[in-house]
Amino acid sequence: VQLVESGGGLVQPGGSLRLSCAASGLPFTFSSYAMRWHRQGPGKERELVATIGSPISSTDYADSVKGRFTISRDNAKNTVYLQMNSLNPEDTALYYCNARRLGFDYWGQGTQVTVSS
Repeated sequence: VQLVESGGGLVQPGGSLRLSCAASGLPFTFSSYAMRWHRQGPGKERELVATIGSPISSTDYADSVKGRFTISRDNAKNTVYLQMNSLNPEDTALYYCNARRLGFDYWGQGTQVTVSS
């Protein structure tokens, strides 16, 4: 199983980034997994940022990102996205995607997002 995140980088405060997570090798069809984005900032605990459900693509967000981040998925491409707008330095973190189904979790290696002027 591979979850490969991409799209991170250095961005100025107020800027935007779009993260992608491409999944392969999952035991069941991608569309049957709830997909989640987590992040871990320097000196902080890991935080669940956004979730998109299965089979209904309901979404949920941490209060810290609500209204700024949008999670979406393309089941035909086995990919989940995180559109991040109005970024601020507190969003600096390693962002991980996670596939969950019936209590089984798979994790990617993460992509670094740094928000700095």
